[in-house]
Amino acid sequence: MHEFFLPVIQRALTALGITTDKAIRIEQPADKKFGDFSTNIALLVAKECRRNPRELALELISHLEFPADTIANTEVAGPGFINFYLTAHCIMRSVEELLLMGDTYGNGTGGEGKKAIVEYVSANPTGPLTIGRGRGGVLGDCIANLFETQGYRVTREYYFNDAGRQMQILGESVRFRYLERCGKESSFPDSHYQGEYIRDIAEKIFNEKGNSLAEESEVEFFKKSAEEIIFASIRKTLERLGIRHDTFFNEHTLYSAQGSEPSRNSAVIASLTEAGFIGTYDGATWFLTTKLGQEKDKVLIKSTGEPSYRLPDIAYHITKYERGFDKIVNVFGADHIDEYPDVLEALKILGYDTSRIAVAINQFVTTTVDGQTLKMSTRKGNADLLDDLIDDVGADATRLFFIMRSKDSHLNFDVELAKKQSKDNPVFYLQYAHARICSLLRMAKQENGFDPDSDTEHHLLQLLSSPAELQLGFALLDYPDTIKGCLRLLEPQKMVDYLHSLAEHFHRFYQECPILKADADISRARLFLALATRQVLHNGFRILGVSAPESM
Repeated sequence: MHEFFLPVIQRALTALGITTDKAIRIEQPADKKFGDFSTNIALLVAKECRRNPRELALELISHLEFPADTIANTEVAGPGFINFYLTAHCIMRSVEELLLMGDTYGNGTGGEGKKAIVEYVSANPTGPLTIGRGRGGVLGDCIANLFETQGYRVTREYYFNDAGRQMQILGESVRFRYLERCGKESSFPDSHYQGEYIRDIAEKIFNEKGNSLAEESEVEFFKKSAEEIIFASIRKTLERLGIRHDTFFNEHTLYSAQGSEPSRNSAVIASLTEAGFIGTYDGATWFLTTKLGQEKDKVLIKSTGEPSYRLPDIAYHITKYERGFDKIVNVFGADHIDEYPDVLEALKILGYDTSRIAVAINQFVTTTVDGQTLKMSTRKGNADLLDDLIDDVGADATRLFFIMRSKDSHLNFDVELAKKQSKDNPVFYLQYAHARICSLLRMAKQENGFDPDSDTEHHLLQLLSSPAELQLGFALLDYPDTIKGCLRLLEPQKMVDYLHSLAEHFHRFYQECPILKADADISRARLFLALATRQVLHNGFRILGVSAPESM
């Protein structure tokens, strides 16, 4: 609805000879007595116009020209707020348009002709996916869905960390367990991966190779075998949650020379050296971030010769620019919070437009069962595994619980609540609203012959005017702006909140307004309103990646 007001207000400003770079903001007052929508534009421009804001607001009202039968009343409140009240006709006419748009309702065109890349999960293939990684996976998947609703061509990418010290430790861990299986004594370091999955991989290798690798001192075969087995497991787990990727970028490609050209990592060092931001001391190569006002420089190549995470990440992001993405979104865990600002600084120094990059940091997850918090450690082998959680509560509850809190907040995943079949469980509450509408429509077809696929007399919605009907209709109109808000903040949680509020409005309407037993035309009008609600719930569920059951 915001786009409905903006051109009208802009024309009124122009009529008064007012030009301003101030953005026209349209908000919904928390208290309906202050209107359905409100703007503070008069307050914003009054000073530069040298006008009293309330008098300016009154003059603006006299120049507002809305389409007929859309605004019931416009008034000035307080020091200069302009409040708008919609007519019932406007609300229900918009619901009619919603029904015609169906699955496309809420979609926009702001991303048409543009490319976006969303990188998410990107877990090292050193062990099964933990619950913490699952939260980032669902967040990234929902963000990609949001971009697609606005017309972007979206690439979903997984940065495959197949290089570095952790992969070496993985190979060594499997080799030690393989030697044990061969009956050889080996001293397993505490610093290595100790989970039962390491033994399973070693057992698989032993079944295929017997003792033939017992004298093999190199770990490359063990590392490669573990990588393939673990990554296959990771992909299978993600598939259970409906999470997919279009491309997988292998980190090791950044370490290799490109014909006569140096490796991408080396090219980054050379470019930063030319810019005067590389130093060498203490046997390491440093990004001189002290020149940017930071307290300490940041290591790019350790004294061992191994790159830190920052170097390949800089090189990797350069490939995203080279591939022509207009929007670059990174979904990281909280452990990246100190690293990514340095990557952005390096990219700025190298001449890249970092305004195209958006970073979504999701905070840690803890899991509680019967009030007890479970401890997690992939290295120690007692990780809280994502597969186990899906087995316990199902894919829908897993997805929705991961995003029903802001990504910026620590998440306590209450397993017992996620399994409850009651309104206390937000998953059950939302899906029950959808199933209730489906049940209602089935009964209407059986008792009254109402068929939403063939009955297109949507104009009957204009018969509805009670508070519960109008509140539900008005809530339906918020959906497109909710999508845009979610995308602007990279925060799917706003969609969960919106759908929960919509479900509350529907249940209130269902209780207060007889549907099947009302007069024929009123009954059909209310069925159309219920149908519109089902459509919006379905569209929102699609963004969140949860199912829309027709019965429960």
